[in-house]
Amino acid sequence: MAKRLMSFEDLNVYQEAFVLQQKIFRMSRSFPREERFSLTDQIRRSSRSIGSNIAEAWQKRRYQAHFVSKLSDADGEQAETRHWLNTALACELIDSDIHAERIEITRSVGRMLGSMMSSPEKFCRAFNE
Repeated sequence: MAKRLMSFEDLNVYQEAFVLQQKIFRMSRSFPREERFSLTDQIRRSSRSIGSNIAEAWQKRRYQAHFVSKLSDADGEQAETRHWLNTALACELIDSDIHAERIEITRSVGRMLGSMMSSPEKFCRAFNE
């Protein structure tokens, strides 16, 4: 039997997004000081926004359109995080192994978000019955 989802924290996509944000935070500690208000802030903000938008989506699941809209926002943030990871690699601030591992997490989160957006009724059903 599938585990009943009681909160956004029970969602695999949220858990993976949270792991990503923590890895990004630790990784970005080593960025040069001159990147503090540009790349460091941007990548931290976008990676943190993935999980916060998933949390908001969960709270708005009473209305399918609002639920999907917030998931779409989360998906946009994961794409932005990929952009900043690509930038960090291009600027030689991270190595290719770290880049590849973080990119794979963002893609995994993106796939899960896409699946949720394609079938929102699985998450909104309890409110619509």
